[in-house]
Amino acid sequence: MGCDRNCGLIAGAVIGAVLAVLGGILMPVGDLLIEKTIKKEVVLEEGTTAYKNWVKTGTEVYRQFWIFDVQNPDDVAFNSSNIKVKEMGPYTYRVRYLAKENVTHDSQNNTVSFVQPNGAIFEPSLSIGSENDTYTVLNLAVAAIPHLFPNAFVQSILNSLIKKSKSTMFQRRTVKEILWGYEDPFLKIVPYPVSKIVGVFFPYNGTTDGVYTVFNGKDDVSKVAIIDTYKGKKTLDYWSSYCDMVNGTDAASFPPFVEKTRVLQFFSSDICRSIYAVFTTEHDLKGISVYRFGLPPKAFASPVQNPDNHCFCTNRETTNNCTYFGLLDISKCKQGKPVIISLPHFLHASPEITENIVGLQSNEEEHSTYLDVEPITGFTLQFAKRLQINLLVKPAKKIEALKRLTRNYIVPVLWLNETGTIGDEKAAMFRKKVTGKIKLLGLVEIVLLSVGMVMFVAFMISYCACRSKNAK
Repeated sequence: MGCDRNCGLIAGAVIGAVLAVLGGILMPVGDLLIEKTIKKEVVLEEGTTAYKNWVKTGTEVYRQFWIFDVQNPDDVAFNSSNIKVKEMGPYTYRVRYLAKENVTHDSQNNTVSFVQPNGAIFEPSLSIGSENDTYTVLNLAVAAIPHLFPNAFVQSILNSLIKKSKSTMFQRRTVKEILWGYEDPFLKIVPYPVSKIVGVFFPYNGTTDGVYTVFNGKDDVSKVAIIDTYKGKKTLDYWSSYCDMVNGTDAASFPPFVEKTRVLQFFSSDICRSIYAVFTTEHDLKGISVYRFGLPPKAFASPVQNPDNHCFCTNRETTNNCTYFGLLDISKCKQGKPVIISLPHFLHASPEITENIVGLQSNEEEHSTYLDVEPITGFTLQFAKRLQINLLVKPAKKIEALKRLTRNYIVPVLWLNETGTIGDEKAAMFRKKVTGKIKLLGLVEIVLLSVGMVMFVAFMISYCACRSKNAK
């Protein structure tokens, strides 16, 4: 009887030890299996999970626009007063709904090339009004003249055409015209071969962004989705030194196994440069644990604050000898047009920039850019890309519409918020195929290890107690 009991206790201890060992073995083995599966599924080749979502995003992406309606146009134009603006919006469009085109695989270099078609569909239900709502905004064509044609004689000729077309520093335009273009009355009568259509995003519908060539990750998963070339080149020809390089991905995804210490680099053609995001917080998105990465203030800092940004300072007049921060002059990228990018409401910008503008109120929560990245796969499951379009306006003695100005203005035209969040159906599928399996495996590992250890210790204690009792 004693032997049977002792044998049973030993057997229980052995089973417990085996379960604990299985749990211990399953940890590295399970991690290897997960790593192998993830590495296979994130590669950009036909048949993988990543490829399906890469060719055509399963997430609905929207661009919201807020127009800065100028309240005192005559006061500014005639008295060089501070500009009073009122934010009007949002006006919402669905974008990135078109699949990538001209997808070409290069198995020799392990790359894939494509172009991304541009398209925008107005969403009335997500907007405060119609595309025909009219606002007072800067006259883009008139404001650009001193920058595009600095010669005084040429300006005098153009001034006569500006007066003939009855164009002024500010104008009334519909939302649709401001965003997507209109035939400008002044440019219409200019005899030079220039585009007669003006718009903040003209041309957009029917155009493409690219060609992009990215690594597919087949030979090295740490390079998956990283851009090799943009428009056939590794540099942009807009900036000097390393600022001109095309770095990182397009931000839709990143190489897998993202750690909080990683700096996520990505390229945005909207701002004509590569930029980066750093970890800010971890949170739950529809049952999926994600890391939030945000643009740090030093990304748009002045060279004084961040010496790495020295090659992004190209206009010393605009930036007060490269001491102002929060601005990015992209005029070289926009054929000489005086376009300046900032965060909405000049968030993280020098206070001097907003001294002559009334009606702005920056807010970190509403105006910052972030990416919510699932760390195991590297997929971006939610994002908000926010930026503001401004124009540099300066006095011009030969142009009547601008000659009464006594100072330079950085005039905000609009700001946008491009957002996308993984849908409920996609999130459920992601939980089932990725995070659910990983959690289940982790749970099995812990249960086996815990139960095994408890069984081993309990049965060994019982066995020792039984032996001690029998010895007496």
